Amino acid sequence: MSDGARITIVIADDHQVVRSGLKMLLDAEEDFEVVAEAGDVASATRSTLGYKPDVLVLDLNMPDGSSLPAIPKMLTDSPGTNIVVLTMQEDPAFAREALQAGARGYVLKEAADSELVEAVRMAAEGRTYLHPELGAKIASEPAKPTGPPDDLSEREVGILRLIALGHTNTEIAEQLFLSVRTVESHRARVQQKTGLNTRAELIRYALDNEIVER
Repeated sequence: MSDGARITIVIADDHQVVRSGLKMLLDAEEDFEVVAEAGDVASATRSTLGYKPDVLVLDLNMPDGSSLPAIPKMLTDSPGTNIVVLTMQEDPAFAREALQAGARGYVLKEAADSELVEAVRMAAEGRTYLHPELGAKIASEPAKPTGPPDDLSEREVGILRLIALGHTNTEIAEQLFLSVRTVESHRARVQQKTGLNTRAELIRYALDNEIVER
């Protein structure tokens, strides 16, 4: 925390009425001090750099886009700032992405009255707060496998990606500086490991395993 006595806070939300309500809620705590407000991602980034608050309460959806991609830059500009995302998004995927980006908290707006103060206090202490229901959903989801599927090598994954993007063996060979025979050999091993033969099957496999984007 900035001075060991008060937790300094910047509020970033595109609705003035919401910001006013959040400010009243947070300023009611004796050890909290709201030092600035912002209405979009750009001004939130500037305020974080300028004030270097202990905590940034950050709306997920802003007029100039999602705030998620800006989180790493904000944390780089102000390493002492901890970010609490406040949002209406109940999808656990957004919560996971926010935490992976560096956020310390994820609070739903519908629960702000009862949870935001605790989330801000925990974030200021370097601890993580996650809305309980979202935490339970994330914990119950099976872990995604790490590494290439079906024991494919990195080279085989690269060739599969190019196959799925529509490149011929000759084009793949030219791009990867390999012989056509080597590409054919790698492709054969991909087909053997996956049990797939046609281009359509390989494309579907690449999409399902996020080797290429949909």
